[in-house]
Amino acid sequence: MGVATQGTEGTQLLARRHGWAWLALCAALAAHVTDEALTDFLSVYNPAVAAIRRQAPFLPLPMFTFRVWLSGLIVLVILLVLLSPFAFRGARRMVPLSLVFGALMFGNGLGHFAGSFYLRRPMPGVYSAPLLLAGSLWLLLATRRRAMPAKGGLDG
Repeated sequence: MGVATQGTEGTQLLARRHGWAWLALCAALAAHVTDEALTDFLSVYNPAVAAIRRQAPFLPLPMFTFRVWLSGLIVLVILLVLLSPFAFRGARRMVPLSLVFGALMFGNGLGHFAGSFYLRRPMPGVYSAPLLLAGSLWLLLATRRRAMPAKGGLDG
């Protein structure tokens, strides 16, 4: 096996790992949306937005009805899943998208723990927050490895 073949196989392996990490975070987000929908997330979110708007009316924070909120998140998850073939193929444009997706979902997961601490009770969505944290860390690490593969091997 030549060096060029090893490089191509290594690149394909990194792309596959990136693709699986992308799909895993999509699945974690779908579970999280389900968790939030079943535990009435908007009963916490909308009053918080109303309070923030009173203090900072210049912030463009939306309030949602359940139907609009859930429909929007379902469409988002579907669109994210539809991007997965690009991650599996190793498309370069998936690197910044993966970094943004991973960072946002990591922050989302942390936010549910912080909100639970602040409210002194489990916040809607906190039960699936560990899935978001794990999935986002996996995606961020897979993206880093795919974007900057080690010279001496695949895992660096």
